[in-house]
Amino acid sequence: MINDPITTYEEAVQRIQSIGILPLAPLFPEYPSLSSLTPQENWHKDNALDPWLWRTRFAEEGIAAYGKCIKKKAVLISRDYFPLIHRLLADQTSIQEQYDAGLRSREALKLYERISEQEGIDGRALRAQTGFAAKEYKKSFDQGLLELQSKTMIVISGTKEKEGLEEGKVAWNSSAYETTGHWMNSHGVRPFSGSIAEAQALLVSKLEPYTPPIALSKIKKALGIR
Repeated sequence: MINDPITTYEEAVQRIQSIGILPLAPLFPEYPSLSSLTPQENWHKDNALDPWLWRTRFAEEGIAAYGKCIKKKAVLISRDYFPLIHRLLADQTSIQEQYDAGLRSREALKLYERISEQEGIDGRALRAQTGFAAKEYKKSFDQGLLELQSKTMIVISGTKEKEGLEEGKVAWNSSAYETTGHWMNSHGVRPFSGSIAEAQALLVSKLEPYTPPIALSKIKKALGIR
């Protein structure tokens, strides 16, 4: 059953591979999330059973793409399903063309260009190098990243430890970002070459065996599938 609890990373890999889409937190009715499947006491323990550490390991190992691409929430999408969802959400034109057409913000353009120049750049460096380091620009920075993730233009590809800390001081690791094309190419994930209608039909056929009807309806709506 898709909602059966899991404890280990290997079990989580199997679940993602079988159901295709796994939100980090509850997102759809009667549908699992990484937080709902795993013991609460295992989170943020910094050990092998800590699901918080798994989320970027999936991306680093090419098991699943990770980012806020569905309903602006963090979701893991298996390597088999991701090309279909990328086909549904991504614009086929370049980001410069999208910007010129008024479809992308200046913030998104600036962030995307720097990420494409430094694949795997961590969020702290990205914010500093693109002029968003000041506190008053954090919202613009976050919105730009969200805009790019929601169109599957970038993914969270791992984490980077903060460098230059004084001995004894600790800081949260920072998310690292890659362009989607770079992540897919690095892990041998081939783009879907069919039409949007074909991608929709194939995705629904993959989801139906494992997804409760009420959840499937919500997922379809979130992805613009009628």
